[in-house]
Amino acid sequence: MKKVRIGIICPSEIAFRRFLPAIQKCDCAEYIGVAHADEKEWFGDRTPDPAVIAGEAKKAQSFADVCGGTIFDSYEALLSSPDVDAVYLPLPPALHFRWAKAALEHGKHIFLEKPSTTSEKDTKELIDLAGAKGLAVHENYMFAFHKQIGEIQDIVKSGRIGNVRLYRIAFGFPQRAKNDFRYNKALGGGALLDCGGYTLKLAAMLLGETARVVYSRLNDTPDFDVDIYGSAAMVNDGGVTAQIAFGMDNSYKCELEVWGSKGFLRTGRILTAPDGFEPTAEITIGNETETVKLSADDTFRKSIEHFCKCVADETARKINYETIARQAELVDAVRN
Repeated sequence: MKKVRIGIICPSEIAFRRFLPAIQKCDCAEYIGVAHADEKEWFGDRTPDPAVIAGEAKKAQSFADVCGGTIFDSYEALLSSPDVDAVYLPLPPALHFRWAKAALEHGKHIFLEKPSTTSEKDTKELIDLAGAKGLAVHENYMFAFHKQIGEIQDIVKSGRIGNVRLYRIAFGFPQRAKNDFRYNKALGGGALLDCGGYTLKLAAMLLGETARVVYSRLNDTPDFDVDIYGSAAMVNDGGVTAQIAFGMDNSYKCELEVWGSKGFLRTGRILTAPDGFEPTAEITIGNETETVKLSADDTFRKSIEHFCKCVADETARKINYETIARQAELVDAVRN
């Protein structure tokens, strides 16, 4: 299979720290180069700051120093390049729609960091455009590809903890720097679009196609103009419930608990296990607790490989459209 040639829009930290190492391990894709914004793309109607543009160019140079590739001096230059088949887009969420749409209009497949966009409407517009052009769109919730999720589901299906009575999912972290885009409404910040999306995604995977939101609450604080923490409940047609909680001004938590009629299972790092990390699960039945080893995995590599599959295969591409649209629908359901 011909390798998918991927360029990066914006020399971001996650692109450097996670994407570049992962793509080096993929047989289906290759890194072509990185684009930093020109003055118009970065500042729009505002007066440009040469120091900021120079800083972005310096970051792009660090990509080239480590992995080679072309440095494009504008996003438009990358989108217009005949050497690029697809674009990896790790910009803040509010910029996803604009640049993903531009990429699709240039005939490029698009690999989006989560969330796909900041609204269900915009996400569906991108999917419709991609479908009309026969292009792939992928949303990088990479945890969904981890082996541990299937292994936990196998434990549950075995009946070891009995019939499922409740899922609990929690994901939150301490407050980051105040200038972090997550706390900026104009950039698509907010706990729901950041850590909340993870909990919704996992809950939907566990509950199945009939999962729906039946309760939600988003909370803010006086310090920011975005939601800082929140909670929701989802239920499926079988009556199984998932309670989710998320926040970005919290003590760190990244947990899944499956409460059954005979016992319960609890695990940490369900959403954030890095490459090579061996997660564990605790199974408690009565007064006895057993620690079970789960598999290590490389989810970023597997997410890129899934993207390549969507580029090559129309059926996989269409299934992925449905998956992304479903996630956007659930996020909007919590917000509304």
